[in-house]
Amino acid sequence: MRPIALMFAALTILAAAGQAQAQFFDSRGYNGDNAPFFGGSGSGGASPIPRTTVSYPTNYAPGTIVVNTAERRLYLVQGNGMALRYGIGVGRDGFRWSGVHRISAKKEWPSWTPPSQMLRRRPDLPRHMNGGIENPLGARAMYLGSTLYRIHGSNEPETIGQAVSSGCFRMTNEDVQDLYDRVSVGTTVVVKN
Repeated sequence: MRPIALMFAALTILAAAGQAQAQFFDSRGYNGDNAPFFGGSGSGGASPIPRTTVSYPTNYAPGTIVVNTAERRLYLVQGNGMALRYGIGVGRDGFRWSGVHRISAKKEWPSWTPPSQMLRRRPDLPRHMNGGIENPLGARAMYLGSTLYRIHGSNEPETIGQAVSSGCFRMTNEDVQDLYDRVSVGTTVVVKN
């Protein structure tokens, strides 16, 4: 009888510890120290395409974002012929676009309201989602002019390097937070096919 009682006590302690850890992270995926939690289901995870500094000779001014949808890469021009390169997910066939816009707004843990065009294609989608780790816009969003498009985080790192979106540009939560901290409202964004 004693081994069963000890096993039950150990399981009770483990369950309590798991519950305490689960309560330590808030609804945005932040721990008690207000540091982002990246790991586990739906958190964003590491990018399958590592962020790196690369040679990038260009006439664009430092600070410009260049999205190359064919390469499925986003470049933040650094100057001196260099850029910071990120892997991104892009629009699937029929949803790719090009043009020049500016970042018109930046939001942390943005809420999401699918546009009516998307709801017509996918009536199963929620009409609105509050910001948080399960939200498809992820940890950060940078809105592009008056368009419906954004550069945003994703809780599906496996989609980075893929053509899966409805025209937005996806990054891992880790990468989108890095980019978000480096750019400001008014930053030029050049989208090339």
